[in-house]
Amino acid sequence: MLFQILCAQFVVSPTPEMNPESNPVSAVRSLRWSALGRVVLFVAFTWPLDGPALAGSADALSRALALPKASLVAEEDGRPAIRHQADQPMIPASTMKILTALAAIERWGLDHHFHTDFYTSADGWLWVKGYGDPYLVSQELDRVAQELQQRGVHSLAGIGTDDSYFSADVEISGRSSSSNPYDAPVTALAANFNTVDVVRAGGEVHSAENQTPLTPLARSLASQNGGGRINLKERDLAVRYFGELLAAKLNAAGIAVGSELRQGRVPTGAKQIFRHHNSRDLRNVLTAMLKYSNNFIANDLFLLLGDRGDGRPVSMAAAQGAAAAWVQKTFGWHGYHIEDGAGLARENRLSARQLLDAVKAFTPYRELLPEHGRQVLAKTGTLTGVSCYAGFVQRQGRWEAFSLMINQPVAHDFRLQVADALAKSPSLKQVCVDLAC
Repeated sequence: MLFQILCAQFVVSPTPEMNPESNPVSAVRSLRWSALGRVVLFVAFTWPLDGPALAGSADALSRALALPKASLVAEEDGRPAIRHQADQPMIPASTMKILTALAAIERWGLDHHFHTDFYTSADGWLWVKGYGDPYLVSQELDRVAQELQQRGVHSLAGIGTDDSYFSADVEISGRSSSSNPYDAPVTALAANFNTVDVVRAGGEVHSAENQTPLTPLARSLASQNGGGRINLKERDLAVRYFGELLAAKLNAAGIAVGSELRQGRVPTGAKQIFRHHNSRDLRNVLTAMLKYSNNFIANDLFLLLGDRGDGRPVSMAAAQGAAAAWVQKTFGWHGYHIEDGAGLARENRLSARQLLDAVKAFTPYRELLPEHGRQVLAKTGTLTGVSCYAGFVQRQGRWEAFSLMINQPVAHDFRLQVADALAKSPSLKQVCVDLAC
């Protein structure tokens, strides 16, 4: 059922923009078409077409290059072959996750395991201090229960939770108040990406996952929102759910836990009994983040990148500052803006050339990108009126980098057609000769 959790987050990119969108990035070129001409061309460029004559690679590329609010940069033999509106700032949506993944790899390395600390206080309470582990799923809490058993813990007066590692004012731009999984809050202590999956049948509520007990909070949320995968909405609820789920796991493992829960900082004098390192390393975390476009993981990592190492709570401002400093050091870009690490925010801006820089830097890790067919390794990015795609296409046995950024409505699979065209076109350089791109 972990697959379902991650799949639920896949709509992270496509669906966060249920709110009215602001105007997309304006195009560089001014097209002087009549109203009727614009309608006809829009339909021609975006309507799914059938038949061998219209399914050729040149057709998909020509339609992409004719879109007024689209940028495309692609390489051939390791050199730029297509550079269409390459420096126009665009909304990248979830292709921003490539940049976040690259920064995380450079910061920690693929073998890194995130950790969580466990303490016991003099009054018999277990205290849990979160440090932003993005992958504390139900199965991982089973391992925590086993570790406590091995340390001779048989009973606890209650469970206290401390998520003060992240600043109390953390807000993710682009996140709405919906119950959908992609809008889950980001907390330093979180279980199952701050979501619950429930089933309502015959007037009863059940957990949709065998490995996840139904807690009182999950039952209450189900009564308010119905069944399915829903997010925990608020920070306090998310941290409370972690405590409830851990208590249920410990009780199931034979460790008696009192019913009371507390939230706050670990009490002075509490004794650290162990540090739990997640069984999944960063490679596994990033693979899941990119495959399922998991916003929670992406913005959790983004916040962690903002840790100054001075003991102060991590804030979005610190994360944004760290991102800007890293970008300046790594790429030396100008005219970009990074608001969040998942691509939820419409304020994010990258050009296709900048996104291609990130893709090329990601070359040693391209196997982490989702596979689409045998010739494409790439990340999608989708918001209302935004359809992006960036990664690698295989041409004549060589992986070539590309970035496609469309900031206007198009058919959902159009970007896949463009990537397929990039892989199959006999000569990308000739495309630009023919179409003057």
